[in-house]
Amino acid sequence: MKKFLMTAVLGMFALAGFSQVKWDAKFGMNFSNMTKFENTKALPGFQLGVGMDYGFSENWSLQSGLMISSKGWKEKEGDIKNTYRPIYLDIPILAAYKFNISDNTKFVINAGPYLAFGLGGKAKYEGGEDEKMFDKEGWDMGRFDLGIQYGIGLELSDRYLINLTGQNGFICPWDVEEGDKPKNMTFSIGVGYRF
Repeated sequence: MKKFLMTAVLGMFALAGFSQVKWDAKFGMNFSNMTKFENTKALPGFQLGVGMDYGFSENWSLQSGLMISSKGWKEKEGDIKNTYRPIYLDIPILAAYKFNISDNTKFVINAGPYLAFGLGGKAKYEGGEDEKMFDKEGWDMGRFDLGIQYGIGLELSDRYLINLTGQNGFICPWDVEEGDKPKNMTFSIGVGYRF
């Protein structure tokens, strides 16, 4: 996993030598949940990182980046509320189509796979001790996630970015042999600045 992560990072920097590559800084707010869990609700979180846009033509580009993303879910039973917040490093690999809707504004549609690696995070219990999400003594979640990412957005004056993004995970983070297999699900709104 570490070798793959290093290869992905080095690959992004190798593309920086091409004139078609544009870099941006992004941050935003997540609303995430775990599918097929009962009595769960969306948990607000954050995302921040750097993005890359490699233009193949005026309309088509490859988009990627490194995003630190807070995901998870919350449970509420009566007056007791528990929150579960794993933190991931997301690496999306997206095909993007852009078209002008005015002189200085482009509408963007993108979709593709994402890879995610668990960095940390905690389960917080009301009236109890916290547990680490990826620790064997805690929740023992699997650190690797894979899924599909899709979104729409605007590019304003080729500098300012506004994005609405969704992610649906394909991998259950626990060893579940029978029954429903929960997966990560996240929606986010973000803004960015392109250099």
